[in-house]
Order: sequence, then C-alpha cells, then structure tokens
Amino acid sequence: MFKRDDTSFFLQLERPCNEEVRLHPLPSQQGSGVFGEVLEFLSKSSQILASIKGLILCRATDKTPSEFYICNPATKSRLPISLPTHDENLNARTHVMIMLLECYDEFDDYMVVHFETPTDWSSDYACKILKHREGLWKTMEKGFCAGGRNMKFNMPVHDNGVIHFISDCGSYITKGSPYFEPYIMSYNLKNGISTMLKLSKTARKSSTNKKCDLSIFNWGKVSMASSSICLVRLKRSTFKVWILKDYKTSRWKRIMKIKIKEKCLKDEHPTITGFTIMNGELLIFATEKYIYSCGLTGENYMKIEEICENKCKYYVSLTSYMDTLRPCGPGATPLPC
Repeated sequence: MFKRDDTSFFLQLERPCNEEVRLHPLPSQQGSGVFGEVLEFLSKSSQILASIKGLILCRATDKTPSEFYICNPATKSRLPISLPTHDENLNARTHVMIMLLECYDEFDDYMVVHFETPTDWSSDYACKILKHREGLWKTMEKGFCAGGRNMKFNMPVHDNGVIHFISDCGSYITKGSPYFEPYIMSYNLKNGISTMLKLSKTARKSSTNKKCDLSIFNWGKVSMASSSICLVRLKRSTFKVWILKDYKTSRWKRIMKIKIKEKCLKDEHPTITGFTIMNGELLIFATEKYIYSCGLTGENYMKIEEICENKCKYYVSLTSYMDTLRPCGPGATPLPC
C-alpha cells in the first residue's frame, strides 16, 4: 500500500470553525471513500493537519487545551497523542505537530514530530519525537534553528531523515540580513543540525511582499526510486514551479509557468484561494468557486481540469488522502460516531 498514489483529498477551511469537511476524488483515481458519519464527526470536532498512507493527524477543535490524535477514517479508529508538556496555559499556536513516514526496521511506520514555539525570538524551537510503538517522546539535544523568518510548518518535506520547511515572504527583515530573502531551512532528525537551503534566484526576486506566496512539496511519485523538493510560487494569479536538481549546490530547474487568468476557467475573474502538489506531479488549486487540477508531467502537462465546486471559498486547506486499513497503533479506540 505504500507504493500506491493518493486517490482523493480532504477539503476544509484552513481556520477551523466547525465547517463541513468534504472528500473528493482526484482525476482518474478511484477510492472507496470515507464513511459519512466520519466526515460529520470531523466537521464538528476536528481540523485535519496531515495525511500519510491512510492515517490522518487531527487537532480537536472542541477541546481546551489542545488535543491531538491519529485517525484512520476507513476503520473508524483513533489513537490519542499526549502532548510532551503539561502546561495547560499553552494554546494551539504554541504547538506544531507533524506526522512523518519513516522506515525504522522491516516494517514501515510513522512518527510524530513536535516543535514548541520559543518564547524568545532568538531561541531555537525545542524538538521532540514520538515513535508510537515505544509510546515515549524523545527530546532532541539540539533544537530547530529557523533563522530570522517565520516558518511555514504546515508544509514539511521529508527525505531520508531530514525535514525541510520554507520561510514566509514578509518584508519585515532588513536588507543587510542573511535572512532578507525567503529560504528553506532543513532539520536533521538524527543529529539535530539545521542547514539553510537557498531558493532559485528567480524565485527569490521580488518575493518579499504580500502578493507573493512560496510553498514547497515533495516531488516524485511514491513508486519512483528518487525524490526531490518542488517549489511553487504564486504571484498575481501566475504559478511558477521549480524542481531541486542538485541539493549540495542549491540548483533549481523551472519546469512550468502558467497564468491562470489566461486559461478558460469557469471563473470569470479567478482568484487563487489555496493550492498544493499531490502525488508529486499534480498541482491542485482552488479559486473562490471551484477546485482545479493542473498536470506537471507527461501527457497531462499544463492540462487544467475542473474537479469540484469550492464550498469553502477562502482560506482553503487541501489534504491528499489514500484509504487503507492501516492500524493507528496500540491503544487505538473506535471513533465516537
């Protein structure tokens, strides 16, 4: 099942407010879907943060302080995750929880990574790792050094024990600073070393303003032996996409530029309200009215297809999903639905 592509995606508001969570199939993909009562439960109580091979990481929106859990919508089961801190004064913004797929032994398994926001802006993010079979949080000796910018923790790219985050594009950094332009910062989950990775020169150009959005995603299908990082830049309804060709020299290759307003979409004046890369080859983007796909490779290159209506309109969150019977882990219980 780990060599299968994701078959569908969850559509929800990025800012949870008990709005309906929907599941839609990807083009040319078939899945068994999710029980209606599970979608209803998620709509009323949870925000989906991540999805990996049939398991989703959720934050309970009806609980204070924050509660997190792993869920398999297909088996209607969940596994609560205890936070590695007992300070009830901490709110949801203090915690950054990320689920990753990692091979530890002969079995493919997952782990959860927790970053705690530092109270001092010059300090590192404390990092703890949970391997669910052990049930214990491991504290890393070195924290994550994010540099001078805020990081976009909602789009990690994980490869061979190293996790990557991209910074924001705000104009709050002075020009003489090494963090003036946006960048990628990596964190080695084995030794705790943080390393900066430069973006392409053209991607960085004129990027420090509110009209520019830079994001990173995994590149390459799960069935491929090699993988890389995909960089997407959205500016004035124009997408540009780069692939990292050489990690050591930070060499990028642009593979696509597409102006959405010049395409024959149903929207008369389309405004992009969210986007992501799914299955390492498909750009999924939302306008105020519809969700579309755009191929990045092969015969579907730059081919735009309408997938569904966008009931969320603004602040859209798109999370790819593949239904499996994969267990959540020891101690899992049925969903209360």
